[in-house]
Amino acid sequence: MFDTSKLPALFFAPFVSSQMRIEPHWIDYNGHLNMAYYHVLFDNALGEALALVGLGEDYIRERGMSFFTGEVHVIYKRELHLDDPVRVRLQLVGYDEKRLHIYEELCHATEGWVSATCELISLNIDMATRRVAPFPYDIIDNLAEMRSSHGYLPTPEIVGRAIRTPALISRQ
Repeated sequence: MFDTSKLPALFFAPFVSSQMRIEPHWIDYNGHLNMAYYHVLFDNALGEALALVGLGEDYIRERGMSFFTGEVHVIYKRELHLDDPVRVRLQLVGYDEKRLHIYEELCHATEGWVSATCELISLNIDMATRRVAPFPYDIIDNLAEMRSSHGYLPTPEIVGRAIRTPALISRQ
């Protein structure tokens, strides 16, 4: 039998998640997808993508390590409704020995428009200490391969955006 586990993962640029459906209980009183469930969809896609580099569920079981989100910034652009099929496009913007910088776009799966964007920093965690720890060398190698293919993509203009508002009136 041919062992495919020894082959390098193929990293399409950007990574595109499987098609996902919106659950009826995710729709809020405004008749659209509640903001909390955008995070669920982004997180499910992140899990799919990171499994390709060896950061799947077996990462905890076999290595005692996982990854946690350290910071996230979501921008909501267009409403999603119950019957809208969705996919997430994901780009590895950068990484170092302990962190990943990810950019995602939640898109209508058939029409292609972007509903929301998500930029996040993910941290590698040693589950015994619950502290940030370096990735194993083979994971770093896989991240380098993924970043190499994603490096051909332009960095989205929105990456690194800060929240800004005009001067707000505050109550004293």
